[in-house]
Amino acid sequence: MAVDVGHLAVALGIGLLLGVERERHKGRGAGRREAGVRTFALVGLLGGLSIAVGGEATAAVALGFVGLAAVAGYLRRGGDDPGVTTEVALVCTLLLGALAQREPALAAGAAVVVAIVLAARDRLHVLVRDTLSEQELHDGLLFAACALIVLPLMPDHGIGPYDAFNPRTVWLLVVVVMGVQAAGHIALRTLGPRYGLPLSGLIGGFVSATATIGTLGARVRESPALRRPAIAGATAASVATIVLLAVLVGATDGPTLARLAAPFGLAGVVTLAWAARFAIRSLQDPAHHRTPPGRAFDLRIAALLAVTVSAVLVVSVVLEHELGQGGVVLAAAISGFADAQAGAISAASLAHEARISTADAALAVLAGVTTNTISKGVLATLLGGRAFAPHVCVGLGLLLASAWAGWALIALVGGST
Repeated sequence: MAVDVGHLAVALGIGLLLGVERERHKGRGAGRREAGVRTFALVGLLGGLSIAVGGEATAAVALGFVGLAAVAGYLRRGGDDPGVTTEVALVCTLLLGALAQREPALAAGAAVVVAIVLAARDRLHVLVRDTLSEQELHDGLLFAACALIVLPLMPDHGIGPYDAFNPRTVWLLVVVVMGVQAAGHIALRTLGPRYGLPLSGLIGGFVSATATIGTLGARVRESPALRRPAIAGATAASVATIVLLAVLVGATDGPTLARLAAPFGLAGVVTLAWAARFAIRSLQDPAHHRTPPGRAFDLRIAALLAVTVSAVLVVSVVLEHELGQGGVVLAAAISGFADAQAGAISAASLAHEARISTADAALAVLAGVTTNTISKGVLATLLGGRAFAPHVCVGLGLLLASAWAGWALIALVGGST
């Protein structure tokens, strides 16, 4: 019988970790709870030993014993407190100790999560009872249903012309847009608009910069006082687009990324400077009160953006098939109205397979960036209005001008050599 001492040590460590947290809530005197650091440490070790010595059958017996002991302790305590957190944590400790004998890393990580949940008791209670509104709770449940129930049930295959329309992809985009809106709402509620909007814009840009700009524009139309931080967030979302494109193109074809180094570098630096200008100026605004409870997202906006993006992608796929390799740049440009990443990956893949030149692939990527930037400007104008759109459009214009200036610089250097 081989016993792994290291795995037993992990089981003991899990018990000590959870026991230390529970010891702080155990209390003193006659009213103290029955399980503290020593009990949890022994239960964690018991879970590990039961698997190491006798396997699943012994672990089942140990689990039954710990379960009965937890129930007995709860009944003995009596009183008006109906909580069973300590008892459930005790059973979890035994199971994690047993799991540590086969998956020690997983068991240790799960133990840390359990400890965080236990330690955050007061904060979680305040969040659920006092901070979240009824509407925000309903929005959270709706998002969970869309992501965890509806999304897995969506067909994951192409339909329509050239199988270009994928229902799961469309619904995934709906979920992504909802997530971007919810992330911005959470950032606003926790950090306030001066910090929350720029941060949520940057993070949201890595998911969908177009959706992020549209969401921020709609928020400014509702609350004009949020103009400066929202402009900073919208511009930062475009910076995230450049960074994400660089990562995707580089992972697909290194030479194409090298060809785009100057355009991407100039565009990123100039646009980031424009975003920083408004972020700094927003810090000088009078302090805003925390955002009151409200809707975490708007399902109608998410669905509308998803349908629009899907329609443009279908058109681009049809064009690419009808025009062949010569339509790569045109297809990338048209798909860019909805999503710059798809056309960029497609062009870089063709360059990697030597079906088109690196220069043509880079040109296709820039064409997609151009049309994608135009669509962002249109969306900012439609949803954000005069208080938002002009400054965002200037930032988008600087992005395009610097990107194409970098392209011209590469062409000039290449021509001179």
